[in-house]
Amino acid sequence: MHTVVVGTSGVTASDVLAVARGGARVELSEEAVAALAAARGIVDALAAKPDPVYGVSTGFGALATRHISQELRAQLQRNIVRSHAAGLGPRVEREVVRALMFLRLKTVCSGHTGVRPEVARTMADVLNAGITPVVHEYGSLGCSGDLAPLSHCALTLMGEGDAEGPDGTVRPAGELLAEHRIAPVELREKEGLALLNGTDGMLGMLVMALADLDMLYKSADVTAALSLEALLGTDKVLAPELHAIRPHPGQGAAAANMLAVLKGSGLTGHHQDDAPRVQDAYSVRCAPQVAGAGRDTITHARLVADRELASSVDNPVVLPDGRVESNGNFHGAPVAYVLDFLAIAAADLASIAERRTDRLLDKNRSHGLPPFLADDAGVDSGLMIAQYTQAALVSEMKRLAVPASADSIPSSAMQEDHVSMGWSAARKLRTAVDNLTRVLAIELYAATRAVELREGLTPAPASQAVIEAVREAGVQGPGPDRFLAPDLAAADAFVRGGELVAAVERVTGPLA
Repeated sequence: MHTVVVGTSGVTASDVLAVARGGARVELSEEAVAALAAARGIVDALAAKPDPVYGVSTGFGALATRHISQELRAQLQRNIVRSHAAGLGPRVEREVVRALMFLRLKTVCSGHTGVRPEVARTMADVLNAGITPVVHEYGSLGCSGDLAPLSHCALTLMGEGDAEGPDGTVRPAGELLAEHRIAPVELREKEGLALLNGTDGMLGMLVMALADLDMLYKSADVTAALSLEALLGTDKVLAPELHAIRPHPGQGAAAANMLAVLKGSGLTGHHQDDAPRVQDAYSVRCAPQVAGAGRDTITHARLVADRELASSVDNPVVLPDGRVESNGNFHGAPVAYVLDFLAIAAADLASIAERRTDRLLDKNRSHGLPPFLADDAGVDSGLMIAQYTQAALVSEMKRLAVPASADSIPSSAMQEDHVSMGWSAARKLRTAVDNLTRVLAIELYAATRAVELREGLTPAPASQAVIEAVREAGVQGPGPDRFLAPDLAAADAFVRGGELVAAVERVTGPLA
């Protein structure tokens, strides 16, 4: 099994994906263990002094003015975890919780949190045992970290609350720890706070969304190319010299992908046939510009994610010179903004794909295709309602594109008076990514059927490879009306699993 070693300098996106989705084992480097021990020594020295230090010998948030005596500090750390584990709503997905835990471990291992090495080892042991704390949808405002979600994870480390075992069964966390011979942690000064105070949930969801969107933007280039082909459009608008004079990198990459898919097509360039056209509609002609802008948004979001992956997010932090200082690095604004940007870009990509699908189904705009791509229009409805489903998905994505990060609700008796709502931005982005997958699956379904209906014209080799692969995957071709939902579900699985991109790349080589 693949092993990810956590050091003091952060982790990579591939590390997060390996642990969250691939179940990779986690180990602490010797450097991390040494840094943990050194920082803990600083915290222990401060804890022994009579002067109050925030997070070490005081209360938290609006209660930070109270100095806590030594005999109450262990109780203080337990209490912050118990009281902050206040989430409600549906359970969050296993991969999100694993990313959340792993990224908190990343910050702990930086040596800036003051957590003991044995606490970090327990975090790794829980991940390696496949124990997943029950975390709920609601509870994070994305400031002072993803407090409630992280608290539910910390509760599991204490052997309290509920967690899911490796068999998928939810049971008391104490039982699961005992079965795997993991001793519950007894939290000491600062440790409870250090386990809660990070942007780890929103960052984990950003990293996974970026991985998914990378594949989906390639998929969108493919479906756009198939739709252009089915509409007898021109590929001249994809010429590199046209995109070189507006040098947005994403635009050039999208155009190059579409051109690669269309290479050798016998369907493109029929503008002056029976129904002459000067140019294609925007949804076809401007596909690289829209997809390219989204790709460049992904590039910016990945830059933010990489910076955050290299960060140590906690409050207060232990500095190398021995100071323990309060700060505002836990604020989720940098991550929240790009999560919202990505939801906007995804909604627009879905919108332009839906417009191409609608054009394929409209006999007045499809340049010779049957109404709704039906076998016997009037008797058959064809893909009429598939477009309704697509339109409903796009409409929801437009609502999900409303920024969460533009909102703020004061909390903690006005101490935390401006929050990022980054967790909410991440949650809605996950839904947007799911919906984008479905929207592209429906365009794929319509476009492959439309290409097959162009009798006497030969599609590009890459297009033919897609048609053959999607039919082998259980998505049926043209014919009389049938129960449509299973076909759409199979198309969704085909896109979601990366099979669409793989089918193309077997012909074209790697797409950009």
